Amino acid sequence: MARPLSIAIIGAGMGGLASAAALRRVGIDVTVYEQATQFARIGAGIQIGCNAMQVLRGLGLEARLRSQSFYPRSWNNRDWRTGEVKFDMIFGESAEQKFGAPYLLAHRGDLHAALASAVPDQVVKLNHKLVGIGETGEGVRLTFANGEKVVADAVIGADGIHSLVRDILFGASPASFTGRIAYRTTYPAALLGGEKIDDCTKWWGEDRHIVIYYVKPDRSEIYLVTSQPEPEFRIESWSAMGDVRELHKAFAGFHRQVEQVLAACPDVHKWAIVDRTALDRWTDRNVTLLGDACHPMTPYMAQGAAMAIEDAAVLSRCLDGVSREGVADAFRRFEATRKERTTRIQQTSRANTWLSGRTDADWVYGYNAWTAPLAA
Repeated sequence: MARPLSIAIIGAGMGGLASAAALRRVGIDVTVYEQATQFARIGAGIQIGCNAMQVLRGLGLEARLRSQSFYPRSWNNRDWRTGEVKFDMIFGESAEQKFGAPYLLAHRGDLHAALASAVPDQVVKLNHKLVGIGETGEGVRLTFANGEKVVADAVIGADGIHSLVRDILFGASPASFTGRIAYRTTYPAALLGGEKIDDCTKWWGEDRHIVIYYVKPDRSEIYLVTSQPEPEFRIESWSAMGDVRELHKAFAGFHRQVEQVLAACPDVHKWAIVDRTALDRWTDRNVTLLGDACHPMTPYMAQGAAMAIEDAAVLSRCLDGVSREGVADAFRRFEATRKERTTRIQQTSRANTWLSGRTDADWVYGYNAWTAPLAA
């Protein structure tokens, strides 16, 4: 009996954990290396599109996510001042029937914890910051800042927009600052003092927008995220704090519902929105990139994590039954299968017009990574 393929995954974010869960389903021996010393629950929401939900269902997480997440009737797009509806993308039961899976709005921490629950604790090694990758006769050698060295048959760089695996493979290139920043926070809906808000709305201004939605099934917690120009701000940290008063000023004159949500907002994080040009290739022999490491998304379609989760399912299908000698071909097949879709979503998201008017969304939400055809 041949020993199972051993794969090291760098990064225990959404893509890394989804990959670990999907690869274990096909009998691959995985270890996930994460530089953080613990998982932190950052105050942020996440939209789990029907396409991501298909994958999560296959990983056995659907019931858990439904019980913890909000099931919106729609993603409503409205004019910043008048509140006039530009396009109402209906979700709920009808979308679930059409696309075969629900559209859910969750706390980011709940989705991450669900993915972590699909992977045994001993598979995830915290406090492992990658410092080097090299080829040996036995496989790919990884070196970590804590002095540990490991050898695996193959490596998946799921280490995000600042991917070290990408820099080692293809050379370091700076991310480009878009000149725009985002504020975001979650807070208890009780702070609204009984004011009613929509399930999920993107309020479109002339050069800025704000998205507001519930992240709990009982509407007990709400999330807001913005995008507006601020060319001089450069801090990319997810945990840097912003000034609530600046946020109020930036959205003064927006619809009353927006002003109410902002008035009740106790504190807010602020980060710079960066972008990267698409890579020519994602794989080099027995090392591949996945998710934001190879196709980072601006946040305007709410599809960044979904693309990493889809990647995980497709990658597991490409590696199913493959020996170490076949990994490089499987990785190339994975890239060939995913490149066109992820590039189209990158470009569509970058334009920031998604759902601002009547939109054909079927190509996004109707995709099922478990059944989509693989490249030859």
